[in-house]
Amino acid sequence: MESGVQRPGSSATTVAVEHDNNSTPVSKIWQVITASSVGTVIEWYDFYIFGSLAAIIGPVLFGHAGKIEDTLLGALAVFGAGFVVRPFGALFFGRLGDMIGRKYTFMVTLLLMGGATFVTGLIPSYDTIGVAAPIIVVMLRLLQGLALGGEYGGATTYVAEYAPDKKRGYYTSFIQITATGGLILSILVIIITRKTLGEEAFKEWGWRLPFLLSGVLIIASYYIRKQLHESPLFAKAKATGTTSANPLRDSFMNPVNRRLVLIALFGVTMGQGVIFYTSQFHAYSFMNNTLKLDIVDSSTILVVAMVLATPLFIYFGSLSDRIGRKRIIMMGMICGALFTIPLFYGIKAYAGPLSEITPATIDAAGVAVPAVMKALAPNVFMMTVLTFILVLFVTMVYGPIAAYLVELFPTSVRYTSLSVPYHIGNGVFGGFVPLIATAIGVWAAAQPVGTFAKEHSSLLGLVYPVTIALICFFVGMALVKDVRNVKLMDENSGDVQ
Repeated sequence: MESGVQRPGSSATTVAVEHDNNSTPVSKIWQVITASSVGTVIEWYDFYIFGSLAAIIGPVLFGHAGKIEDTLLGALAVFGAGFVVRPFGALFFGRLGDMIGRKYTFMVTLLLMGGATFVTGLIPSYDTIGVAAPIIVVMLRLLQGLALGGEYGGATTYVAEYAPDKKRGYYTSFIQITATGGLILSILVIIITRKTLGEEAFKEWGWRLPFLLSGVLIIASYYIRKQLHESPLFAKAKATGTTSANPLRDSFMNPVNRRLVLIALFGVTMGQGVIFYTSQFHAYSFMNNTLKLDIVDSSTILVVAMVLATPLFIYFGSLSDRIGRKRIIMMGMICGALFTIPLFYGIKAYAGPLSEITPATIDAAGVAVPAVMKALAPNVFMMTVLTFILVLFVTMVYGPIAAYLVELFPTSVRYTSLSVPYHIGNGVFGGFVPLIATAIGVWAAAQPVGTFAKEHSSLLGLVYPVTIALICFFVGMALVKDVRNVKLMDENSGDVQ
């Protein structure tokens, strides 16, 4: 920390309230991490399940008319809509979390997210209720985005305010696992359901089961979280009257805190967002929709890569306690920017050539069913290795980021201040990677034969995340300060990292 610089809203005579996060029993910390992580995994599961099923949901809820890529883009657009409202959820729930408390706020987000996901599984098809189907989907997706906008900041802040200063990177890294865990869970549930019911039944009605399962998971998670108490640091701040009366004003109108919010966004979170969604979610979509891999092969590749990489979230979080957050995050950022496109070309090469295995037909309802293409003899092992490297970059950027964001802001506005840049960077910049990359690919594929865009159409969309990651790297190197073992202040006490 650099002394002598006032935190936003502070005064020279302000005295920090002592807190006891450094003496919290280890057993209590693990109870907090478990309860927070289980709920957050389920919320990420809820959020990802839609995107994982975009290719199937598209025709059912958006109608069969038009080309397959049109319904896919429609589903991805709705998937992206959930990301657009995440910053608004961060504003709304962040304010509540800084005024009322972390625990109760992220219990509300849990119920809101789970309810929206459960109802999605009950929506009648487009053929049954017409345009009302996509309208309902969009509304529920927006509710999910609002809920997730409040969840991450609450869970991260809650765990961090219990964790001792010298192990904050280690303990908060377990929250960082939850996003990957939610994606893994969503894929496994889809695969098990798909293989159990069969392809035809799954496409007709079985895709609803992963959504309906959310109801059971949310009830269990809510019960676990209900047993928790408010974080000691926030509880003491509230008891002494040092919480913010207006977190939005104190977060964004004060020039010192506003500058920190902008540095967090343009120097860290937007780059983290594009690397995260490119390396995991877009890679999965790319293997399924572009390379036409069998769903079992693509799922095996991604799940194995993520499971093998998961311990690295904890490793890099812990390492950041010893050497600082910045250098690890920036190394992951530049590696993602430089090597993502070559790694995707490698994945494409090892997938093998495409072969037409079924001709185009007309089904009983008179709807055209296009020819099905699949990759011939994909090298699953090498594709898994390359995907693991992509996820490795995610662990470097994402593992230490929770500790970095928590240490950047004071307790009185921490929930709000860290949630907004995180969800703009991760949600808006990162969440739109599948849609923007796919849309660029569709455009490029329509260009004349022989042009550069046509020849590289399947991967041209990666220019978007790579460019964002590069911008974030240069901004981060210039403006982000490398900190570790920062003492969290109960009030704006006159120091700033």
